[in-house]
Amino acid sequence: MLQLLAARVGSRGTSTIAQSGSGSPPIRNAKFLKRQFASDVGVEEQQSGLENPPEAGILPEAVVKTLDSGYQDVHAERRASATAASSSSSASSAFPANGSGVLYPPSERGHIRDSWKHLMRWSRAWRTAGENGTSVMGRLEKVVVFGGGSFGTAMACALARQKSELNVTLLLRDPYVCKGINEQHVNTRYLKEYVLPSNVVATTSSLEAIQGAQYAIHAVPVQHSRAFLKGIADVLPPDVPIISVSKGLEMGTGKMMSEVIPSALGRRQPAAFLSGPSFAKEIMDLRPTGVVAASKDKKLAREMQCLFASPYLRVNITTDVTGVEICGALKNVLALAAGIVEGLDLGNNAMAALVAQGCAEIRWLAEKMGANSATVSGLSGLGDIMLTCYGSLSRNRSVGVRLGKGEALADILASSSQVAEGVATAGVVVSLARTYRVSLPVLTAVAQVLDGALSPKEAVYEIMNLPQIEES
Repeated sequence: MLQLLAARVGSRGTSTIAQSGSGSPPIRNAKFLKRQFASDVGVEEQQSGLENPPEAGILPEAVVKTLDSGYQDVHAERRASATAASSSSSASSAFPANGSGVLYPPSERGHIRDSWKHLMRWSRAWRTAGENGTSVMGRLEKVVVFGGGSFGTAMACALARQKSELNVTLLLRDPYVCKGINEQHVNTRYLKEYVLPSNVVATTSSLEAIQGAQYAIHAVPVQHSRAFLKGIADVLPPDVPIISVSKGLEMGTGKMMSEVIPSALGRRQPAAFLSGPSFAKEIMDLRPTGVVAASKDKKLAREMQCLFASPYLRVNITTDVTGVEICGALKNVLALAAGIVEGLDLGNNAMAALVAQGCAEIRWLAEKMGANSATVSGLSGLGDIMLTCYGSLSRNRSVGVRLGKGEALADILASSSQVAEGVATAGVVVSLARTYRVSLPVLTAVAQVLDGALSPKEAVYEIMNLPQIEES
């Protein structure tokens, strides 16, 4: 629960300090908070405060009252000190160069540093309180990963690094890739420049891979997921949660992975969905990354948080599965459009206008399908869109760049070893737009280009000549 208790800091554009009572002085330390919380709040409220951590960094009201009443004298003293420091500063020098701060006047500097200390002490307090909770990692012995592509391999490594005794087994089709992982600790097809942790192993046997696994990470491309899941339905226990990291919509049915999984298995299966701006290579490089774990079962989402959260990987949670999945699917189509703009060398203005329009179209459809607008503007929405549209490692953007430069789609796909899910998803998106009666000019234009009905230049021309409309 450690990362869960930290929660999302300052989301929705509002500072954590403001939400938790801007007049509250900093928390002295975690032990003080826990002692005060226990004495001033009833046991039942205390347990509720720990088991139901704050959203967006909001402290429980009982804690805010405790802090307000217990620290008024400290806060008053700090205000007095800041005022005195401000009065004694030289009138000719607003920004003293004394090594302790050169940009802001003493009074402002004091407020900034107090706010930061408040935030850090709040974070430490919740982390310490969470240490009393049940450790998911402590009882974890084995995880199976379905698929050994770039992201499946990165997820396997992320989990293996969490606990050296953990058995992380990749279920693959290629026996030669399995051999490379088991004998050389290298995935010889994807991310082959990295040495994998020794507790990552591989097999082609579904029975061997799944037996004893407590969680299953699903990293099989969406278009192949139904057949794969049908093939393991009899081997996979019905109580093993599936954590899907596959993004896209199934061709022919338009279903999201949250619909494909129970349909393919023929039963309800515990499931969560991990999404967000996360290139596999940067996860392997231990670069700071933020993702979202979505599940209708909030307890399972919290377990995902505990499984993956680390100093390099921050995991937010949500119950908005539809929002997370639709954003994860549609951003791939928008990335194709962004790549086309780049390939045509249309400039930064065109790129910004395109991505902004695409974001609006994703929001229109997502909300019609029941998604929360906050999800679209969060990590799994806007965050993933920015990464996929602007990041040089994006497979979908790369396909778009080559289309914009005049290459044929068939040639592009034949020369690529990885799946660009946006190619298959584009047509499905247009069908969904018709079903939900939403106009999606940019995303529809992408489907037209992919189908050969429009050239990239023609698509840009037609989009630019659409009627001028009111911003919405």
